[in-house]
Amino acid sequence: MKLNGIIPPLITPLSGRDTLDREALNRLLEYIISGGVHGVFALGGTGEGPCLSYRLRKELIRTTSEIVAGRLPVLVSISDTALEESISLAKVAADAGADAVVLATPYYFPAGQTELIQYVRMIVPKLPLPVFLYNMPSLTKVWFEIETLKVLSAVDGIVGIKDSSGDLAYFEKVCSLRDARPDWSFLIGPEDKLIESVALGGDGGVNGGANVYPKLFVDAHNSAREGDEARQSLLQEKIEALGRIYEIGKYASRFIKGTKCAASILGLCDDRMAEPFNRFYPEDRDKAKRILDELNLEAWS
Repeated sequence: MKLNGIIPPLITPLSGRDTLDREALNRLLEYIISGGVHGVFALGGTGEGPCLSYRLRKELIRTTSEIVAGRLPVLVSISDTALEESISLAKVAADAGADAVVLATPYYFPAGQTELIQYVRMIVPKLPLPVFLYNMPSLTKVWFEIETLKVLSAVDGIVGIKDSSGDLAYFEKVCSLRDARPDWSFLIGPEDKLIESVALGGDGGVNGGANVYPKLFVDAHNSAREGDEARQSLLQEKIEALGRIYEIGKYASRFIKGTKCAASILGLCDDRMAEPFNRFYPEDRDKAKRILDELNLEAWS
């Protein structure tokens, strides 16, 4: 499957501990879909996937697929420390009608590149859906090195890669694999790199901010594809200004907190976080609201 455009990594609306807010998920998905996005990605980092129970992950997969109802491709993260749990989630995704799964390098115990190649070669044939590889070294501690990807490009069943390293020189090298795999999709995570990534050969973005302002990112992707430099400059400025919500707080969780807080300010869902994380405290929520108010991005919501 070939993907182009914006595929938001869905936040996971929660109404309580280990409790999915189905009404809010429906509201969020309809909002995102109406914004013109090209797919959705469940259980990624922005969706707090590793923090959720397996029961809740499976419920989210089924509910997301049910709401989307074939209108857009649904991607599901199956990244885990245990191979069998990844396979189990992939089977749930296939049964629910999802379109592809996303596989990061196993985390906690870092794998060497030889082990990583063996792991991917072993698991991909066992998965019932096409596979996107996911490079997220800041959280998994391991890169999909370029030579490793060259080897893995020969594996049937892999259809692309999402890169969240933030390293555009690396991403450009990843896109050079198109010569060997013209059927692959090359997607970027960091939203402030979206426009530049298209010029390097990228096909689109898995950008958390598209939960909040989907049209902004769709517009940015389209302007990059069309080569509209004036429009690109304006939209890049807006995306970078929105990114100030990720500077509130500390640690990697600030990206999820900022996105959930912004979504709650817009009335899409509550900003409750999965344990052990807290939502923004009132003073930080006020900072986020001021950023959104100053941006005045209603035209891109």
